[in-house]
Amino acid sequence: MMIQIEKDPAKLSEVAAALFVQSAKEAIDAKGKFNVALTGGSSPKGLYQLLAGEQYKSQVEWDKVFVFWGDERWVSLDDEQSNAGMTYETLLNHVPIPASNVFPMWTAGITPEARAEEYTIYLKKVLGEAGVFDLILLGMGDDGHCASLFPGTEVLKEEKKWVEGYFLKSKDIHRITLTAPLINKAKKIVFFVFGENKADALFEVLEGERNPTQYPSQMIQPSEGEVQWLVDETAASKLRKI
Repeated sequence: MMIQIEKDPAKLSEVAAALFVQSAKEAIDAKGKFNVALTGGSSPKGLYQLLAGEQYKSQVEWDKVFVFWGDERWVSLDDEQSNAGMTYETLLNHVPIPASNVFPMWTAGITPEARAEEYTIYLKKVLGEAGVFDLILLGMGDDGHCASLFPGTEVLKEEKKWVEGYFLKSKDIHRITLTAPLINKAKKIVFFVFGENKADALFEVLEGERNPTQYPSQMIQPSEGEVQWLVDETAASKLRKI
């Protein structure tokens, strides 16, 4: 595990954009494509806007990039809460990526549970039965959750499924999420965390006692891949072992 601390979110976004470009180049050079799972929420907007800008956009062979998401709220693509919708608006609508290479967690005309099964089929077609992403981007909530792996939820106990759909009572909404076992297969996992409100949870996840039921981000421990934490100074303010 590596922790990189930068002054502010703008600098974090620059570091993450360079990391995204490098990961894409390495994967495409090695096997002809780059498989990535993106994160939603407000945290990655700056990163996605950078990737959509000329400095970074021109460095990526977008026709060889295959995009999935770590999780999604059960809302339409045009809803302001949609992770995929935000990503289209800030990144995907501005780069030459084929529509067939992009796999949103569509919410129309099907149940969350059925969509999770369908999404698993898409994943296996692109990733193969091994299920290894080249890169997974994750945010972390101030409760220590990542993707839609929330404290105390049954999805934390999942050991076999790649994707799970469920009703999140605390937020009164259905969610779809990649599970911890699938995330932990990735070659590289990058947490993107900033803000004073994340400081307590970041300390508990990285330096507190192990309690993944309460702090699910502790579950992200790949057996072969690597985890990198990109955090700003305010989020890292309570860490002691740095």
